[in-house]
Amino acid sequence: MPLAYITHPDCALHETGPGHPENPARLDCIHDRLLAGGLEAVLHHHTAPTASREQLCRVHDPDYVDYIFSHAPDEGFLWLDQDTCMSPHTLAAARHAAGAVVHGVELVVSGRAGSAFCAVRPPGHHAERCKATGFCIFNNIAVGAAHALQACGVRRVAIVDFDAHHGNGTEDIFRDTPEVLLCSTFQHPFYPDTGSETVSDHIANSPLPAGSNGRALRAAVESAWLPALDAFRPDLLMISAGFDGHIEDSMTGLCLTERDFLWVTRRLREVAQHYAQGRVVSVLEGGYALPALGRCVAAHLDALL
Repeated sequence: MPLAYITHPDCALHETGPGHPENPARLDCIHDRLLAGGLEAVLHHHTAPTASREQLCRVHDPDYVDYIFSHAPDEGFLWLDQDTCMSPHTLAAARHAAGAVVHGVELVVSGRAGSAFCAVRPPGHHAERCKATGFCIFNNIAVGAAHALQACGVRRVAIVDFDAHHGNGTEDIFRDTPEVLLCSTFQHPFYPDTGSETVSDHIANSPLPAGSNGRALRAAVESAWLPALDAFRPDLLMISAGFDGHIEDSMTGLCLTERDFLWVTRRLREVAQHYAQGRVVSVLEGGYALPALGRCVAAHLDALL
């Protein structure tokens, strides 16, 4: 089955200002690495559609969605928090980022693709139901998961998040939704200072101290994620694929390598093959050391293939 690679040119037009780590070069370095390694030629390329207001409002408060729609600037920057801004092309980029995940879900659930990777920005997992934060406007993976449950006949969705920052937005949105299992590793204590005290029968958080390497990640996956996934038996597995835990990424204090991301993706693919007919939708989140980001995404896609 093909691996769908979903993106949109507007995602590269979202400007964040000089020196901002979440910038258009992130997508350029991924594309360059895939070309250099020959992966680009074996992917099935798709152009992301625009997420509708209805799709966004499944996980975001309608007043928040309307605020974002109505306040998109014609010039300059609108800062939604100290890290998160909108510029003239941000609204289009954010709607295509969420729409990419909706499209990925439809492709894999219908059998037109075995798995999908959404190379999009702005990222999404920090966006809460009523708030933009942490570079994120709309919660892309949450929009896709809700679409799977409400429009595609999927009964159980597992979201696995290995970004170095806790996906507070995804947890905020699905805290009371037992049809969604959340499994997450993240550096703690660290931004956004959430997730370490969560108690839930459908949320498996594994905080990692600064300096943690691949051994710590593998221990968390094997002791917490895999038992939870086996008990949950997901119909669809989704990945918040953040690569900012790489040892070369100065944004965080984790010490992972591309081999670790290859390993965890292979384990998750095995889970999907066992319970979900191999159906995986992965969504780009963090990763700001550009050469390392390109290598990590290539390893991730190699494992999905």
